[in-house]
Amino acid sequence: MATPIQTPMAMALASSSSNFLSLPRSPAHLSLPPKRPLLHPKPRLSVTSVASPDLDPSLPSNVHTFWQWLRQEGVVSSKTHVKPAIFPEGLGLATTKNLAKNEVVLEVPKRFWINPDAVADSEIGNVCSGLKPWISVALFLIRENLKDDSRWRHYLDILPSETDSTVFWSEEELAEIQGTQLLSTTLNVKEYVKSEFLKVEEEILLRHKDLFPSPITLDDFFWAFGILRSRAFSRLRGQNLVLIPFADLVNHSANVTSEEHAWEVKGPAGLFSWDVLFSLRSPISVKASEQVFIQYDLKKSNADLALDYGFIEPTANRNAYTLTLEIPESDLFFDDKLDIAETNGLGETAYFDIVLERPFPPAMLPFLRLLALGGTDAFLLESLFRNSIWGHLEMPVSRANEELVCQVVINACEAALSGYNTTIEEDEKLKEENLDSRLRIAVGIREGEKRVLQQIIQIFKDRELELDQLEYYQERRLKDLGLCGEQGEIIFWESK
Repeated sequence: MATPIQTPMAMALASSSSNFLSLPRSPAHLSLPPKRPLLHPKPRLSVTSVASPDLDPSLPSNVHTFWQWLRQEGVVSSKTHVKPAIFPEGLGLATTKNLAKNEVVLEVPKRFWINPDAVADSEIGNVCSGLKPWISVALFLIRENLKDDSRWRHYLDILPSETDSTVFWSEEELAEIQGTQLLSTTLNVKEYVKSEFLKVEEEILLRHKDLFPSPITLDDFFWAFGILRSRAFSRLRGQNLVLIPFADLVNHSANVTSEEHAWEVKGPAGLFSWDVLFSLRSPISVKASEQVFIQYDLKKSNADLALDYGFIEPTANRNAYTLTLEIPESDLFFDDKLDIAETNGLGETAYFDIVLERPFPPAMLPFLRLLALGGTDAFLLESLFRNSIWGHLEMPVSRANEELVCQVVINACEAALSGYNTTIEEDEKLKEENLDSRLRIAVGIREGEKRVLQQIIQIFKDRELELDQLEYYQERRLKDLGLCGEQGEIIFWESK
């Protein structure tokens, strides 16, 4: 997994003492799992093919040619219980018989995998050895795609020229997600890819024209990036980035709740050969002729799905918003607060993903209270409390501290809401129309983010109404010492 791209958007708040919360455009993790393919192959010279009798004749000729190649290479075997077919999601895998849960769907020998090992064994292996794995595989893909005699030619010919991932959206399409965290993340990812291309162009492409005789453009680089981001498997043992031709035709379904579908096994890879195999198994039972689905990633938000794969889900728990909490260097107690944060597994900046209709992350409120700590509550920062302060922060510290936390979060979320060009009501009305796929993604993303922001605001407004009923540190401390009654009254003793 590549280093996260951090995309914080500084937000000026009412006072410098409360300037500890910004609403970032969610950090984009360059993890690379699989996605549904699209039937828009990269334009190339046509390849003559004869329709396979076991495939739907209406399938594009390049799919028939790909299927014939799989058969000739022995990838299609007695354990292959699926074949390419067209579904509402696009090109997918249809079963050829009833499949039980965890039954093998297909197997692909390692010699057909496209991963850093394949790059290392190729002509460009030496010059790519010091590159990030995804960049080396991207260059390998581009180079192979420019070769008519590539051993992966028939696989490359069924790959899409782009997906519905937001990195491929036009400026007009991106304008539809104005104000969202996804927009900022997308722009940062695009800038990241561009900067990586410029470096590799200078350090590799221009210096090794003998290995890269055909010009490679930024658009080529984005194509390879999109293919890897949307189609690569990452859950195999020791494999963080691997394309599996044929297996990557499998589509995603929200109805699949298990991520257990990919296995690495040893077995026959031909008539007289054995190899490590990628084994795809159905996570649920499937009837004959129906589509096989897998779950791409249960933890991804709709913004992640849109960025990685170019689709979203209607389920509430896919809607999320990232709060960024930061200890300002201008804070008088910066060093003490940083020490406490690091002791409890956090840092100067912490990201908290808020999911619609889900509880807040456990560490969020303690961290908020730590950041708001000051004034008469600052004694809790003394070394005497260092080993116990986090426990105190898990409960309200003082009315002033809790009130500041509420005000800062409400103000920040309301400011974020003002950055959208539409209301939730307008988005709901749009969803009733026949929208194209990208506009439907945009409407779903911005509506989901706004719902999460409204949820956060309502929770902290409700909290404000409870401030007088909450029990704070001093009261808890007096109770521990036996100096406070159950109703909060102070108990006095007179000496006799």
